[in-house]
Amino acid sequence: MNHLAARVPDPAVRRFSATLYGYAFLSDLVLLYPLYVVLFADTGLSVGQISSLFVIWSGAGILFEVPSGAWADVVSRRLLLCLAPLVTAAGYALWVLLPSYPAFAVGFLLWGAGGALVSGALEALVWTELARLDASDRYARVLGRARTAGVLGVVVTGVLAGPVFAVGGYPAVGAGSVLACLLAATVATRFPEHRPPPEAPPPVAPSGFVATDGDAPPVVMSSPDDHDDELTWTETLRAGVRQVRTRPPVRAAVLLVAVVAADWGALDEYTPLLALDTGAGARAVPLLLLLLWAGVSVGGLLAPVGERLGRRGYAALLGLVAVALAGGALVRHPAGFALLAVAFAAAQLATVLADARLQARITGGSRATVTSLAGMLTDVLIIGTYAGYGLVATAAGNAVAFAVAAGAYLIVGLALLIRRRRPAAVRGGVAAAGARGPG
Repeated sequence: MNHLAARVPDPAVRRFSATLYGYAFLSDLVLLYPLYVVLFADTGLSVGQISSLFVIWSGAGILFEVPSGAWADVVSRRLLLCLAPLVTAAGYALWVLLPSYPAFAVGFLLWGAGGALVSGALEALVWTELARLDASDRYARVLGRARTAGVLGVVVTGVLAGPVFAVGGYPAVGAGSVLACLLAATVATRFPEHRPPPEAPPPVAPSGFVATDGDAPPVVMSSPDDHDDELTWTETLRAGVRQVRTRPPVRAAVLLVAVVAADWGALDEYTPLLALDTGAGARAVPLLLLLLWAGVSVGGLLAPVGERLGRRGYAALLGLVAVALAGGALVRHPAGFALLAVAFAAAQLATVLADARLQARITGGSRATVTSLAGMLTDVLIIGTYAGYGLVATAAGNAVAFAVAAGAYLIVGLALLIRRRRPAAVRGGVAAAGARGPG
């Protein structure tokens, strides 16, 4: 605890965290979530048309992700967090008022744009404000709880959507979704925002895997990137890309975030199909999915424990994700969803820790831009996972496709262990050579 702790009270951190949790909850309290595919089908869209809408949605995220991240480094991040729910609300209203393929396509473009406005801006604002309050070591646990608040919003949506639809149909569901977005935008106005002065050093990273993973901390050099107030949008975008391209620790953290988040994020879309393959009836599917989301909630809450993991512990966590994913799917029985819940909990925890690791390694005024680059790469990998899953599932079934996809976590975990051993082996070789002397 340094001198800042004496003048920054804990209540300031609690107020900021409460605002963040409320924003996350309301942003996912969208009654259309469980029903929008049904809306598309009821409007007369074919399966092919619905699939094309998902491609438009993913493409919009990729298209807007990085430009909006650079924008978040130039203008107010709080402003973008206010605008994001309003943009998505416009898309939801369009779906209900003018249900048609063109309206659905435009709605997904707006939804993708709204998501891009949040991605990067939210993480950068949270890290910066916690650092200002001398609480950057709480980033992982605060972000984990925010993710859990979002999951709770989805759960409440699942409970309320049916009764609201029974009373007022799609207009009532759409109105409720728009109202939740308006409330989220209102809560976003409560976020504090204090950009650090150009000469301020980067915040001290927390300990454990998130910080240095047993390696020496990166040396921070003064560069034009540190003077965020002097950079234009184009310069900020270039600075973020340059940081990822020229700084191996940042590049490795970006890749880790993308791989860890993309795999289970894509598999989540196929869990209803996997549930049906186990023999569970259609009525039992929501209960099995609720079990998975309970696991995701637990994973977010375990962030304080996960912060203690070193590189080996994090690699073991990824191994747990792989084994539980493959095992739960290959059981081919509803009981296997208990293992899948463990896998989703571990995957959520791994994602939160990977994001915290990335934030700890970013320097300069392009924090949101770099974070958005990780988000864009995540979206690209998700699309690739969709394609690969479709091929494997068509040939061998959903259970095998889950097991094959789980292998990505084993590969990343092994890569982390190998990278850990390699410097030690090099140092050992040099020491041995020095002991022997020349010749």
